[in-house]
Amino acid sequence: MYNGTFKKILNAMPEGVFVFDDKLRVKFTNAAFQRSVSDNVKTKGTLADTVGCGEENACGQNTACEYCTFYRAMRAAVEERTEKSETLHTTVKRAGHTDKISLRIRVLPVDKKGKLFLGITDGSYQTEMERDMLSAQQIQRRLLPAGKSMGGVNYSFVYIPCLGVGGDLPDVYELNGNTYGILADVSGKGVSAGMLSAFVKAGLDRREPDLAKAFSKLSVKFNELHQDERSYITVAAVRIDKKTNTLRYAVAGHNAPILLKNSVGIHEIESPAPPISNWLPDFVYQEKELPFEQGDLLVLLTDGVTECVNAKGELFGIERAENVLMQSRNAEDFIGKLKSALGVFSGGKFSDDITAIAFDL
Repeated sequence: MYNGTFKKILNAMPEGVFVFDDKLRVKFTNAAFQRSVSDNVKTKGTLADTVGCGEENACGQNTACEYCTFYRAMRAAVEERTEKSETLHTTVKRAGHTDKISLRIRVLPVDKKGKLFLGITDGSYQTEMERDMLSAQQIQRRLLPAGKSMGGVNYSFVYIPCLGVGGDLPDVYELNGNTYGILADVSGKGVSAGMLSAFVKAGLDRREPDLAKAFSKLSVKFNELHQDERSYITVAAVRIDKKTNTLRYAVAGHNAPILLKNSVGIHEIESPAPPISNWLPDFVYQEKELPFEQGDLLVLLTDGVTECVNAKGELFGIERAENVLMQSRNAEDFIGKLKSALGVFSGGKFSDDITAIAFDL
């Protein structure tokens, strides 16, 4: 009865826990330890079984054991009958990226005879969170535009989340021979914002040619989530028709698109409309049209760019972004110069996600 109760308690702990005897035979490992140490662990047997090093029933009996952090801490605790600690540095690989994580291993005797020992991996909960965060980052990276051209229109973008997972979503796709550009920004930061941006990716109807109707459909789906009034989505969307040299656009509470016309200069597109939220669930969004000429540049920005703050508390602002645009030859040149300008302005410290898309018209 008591053993079952104790196991339930240990399995509920966020820290990794393992129990072993003075022969270094592992008697118990809780769920957190199993998740943080190995994807294929056993709950009893030798340490080799538990951490999956492949040396069945040979804990401490091969040369590799001397380099095992667990073995060193366990052996020292057994020999000296006192608490010992080690730090395990390991790596996690996700989609070609390798990230370093650390675990602090504490081992201490739990009976006076020194026959039974308790091991605790401080930070195993953090390790799980880091692994989950890495997975979320990889998923979000896969939501980003894949190439540099779509529907015969060259484009470039920058996406810099201020935390591991961001709330901005740049998207470029083709429909009926036209090129579509979407830039969304959701409320909040971190994982919750990342989940909401993934919702936008899934919820925006890419088969709907009318941007205003696509916004309305997204609004209906958003309100089905029953989010509170603090949650919202801002979106700017464009449809580029190279056959007619026309630009169709719609905006929902977002920075309006900026068009650099070679013969005229900067054209700021005004289109006030509320974000997609439960504030005005029945708001009717509008799609508008604007002509463009060959050689023009089109830019979409999130407020992370315009509201980027320097050490003096000054905002980067729309004027600085437009000055960078005026000095740019094409979309790729603009994105490169914008990244440099923001880095210099902020000292490389961003308090919000930085995202922008530029199109060569």
